[in-house]
Amino acid sequence: MTTVEDVAGLANRIRPVVQVLGGRFMTSPELAEVEAEAGLPPRSLYVRGRSAVLGDVPPKVAAELFGIFPHRLFDFVLPSATAALDAPSAVRAYAESSARWSRVNLSAVPEPGRLADLLFRVVDAADASGLALFAGWKYAERPTGDVERLGFALMVFRELRGGLHFAALRALGLSVPEAVVADPEGGRARLLRTAWPEDAADELIAAAERKPDLRDRWRRAESLTDERIGELLASALSEDERAELDRRLADLATFAQVPASPGA
Repeated sequence: MTTVEDVAGLANRIRPVVQVLGGRFMTSPELAEVEAEAGLPPRSLYVRGRSAVLGDVPPKVAAELFGIFPHRLFDFVLPSATAALDAPSAVRAYAESSARWSRVNLSAVPEPGRLADLLFRVVDAADASGLALFAGWKYAERPTGDVERLGFALMVFRELRGGLHFAALRALGLSVPEAVVADPEGGRARLLRTAWPEDAADELIAAAERKPDLRDRWRRAESLTDERIGELLASALSEDERAELDRRLADLATFAQVPASPGA
């Protein structure tokens, strides 16, 4: 008999490969190539393309949707990118960058269409209400090729988990940057990698550390996220299909050299 702990454990095991491979194209040479072809300023397609699935999102709203980055980044990047590329074109460019990355990095994966099907089964069973970015990408046009579908499915599944995790954090009274401080895979180095100035990062860390139960709240949010993903896995897939998903994603993690801990 499958228990809550079983499916939450599965959700936890598949987290690193989905988190890493669902987002690797976002900083890839393939995305930079598409960005240049679209006439966008450097390092702007990620911000414009990911948010454009919801239309022409104002910078302050986009900053809240993404969660982890300082607002000034969106004030600086998004207006010029929005002026350069309309929303439907930005969505297509973002999806194309995922497709190109997938063809380079996932073409040797055995039966990529089958793994994409399993991931999309879970994505399609998920309630997207309140998860804006996930909702947008859940209903976005999907590629037709198996390799490209796999890359896209990993990205959308990552949006699902991220949306649920953000909700869990807020329910427990943590902001996303505070969670980065608490996360052993995060901390100051990750804040600096996500465009936080050193002084702002230090202020954020000091404020977060004043919460005596900071890390306990973060751990509870992680557990809640795994439980909710686990429930989806249990409702969308049979026991045999869950075992197959577990095996295929473990093989993919080995193939793509994804560490058990994404921050490693």
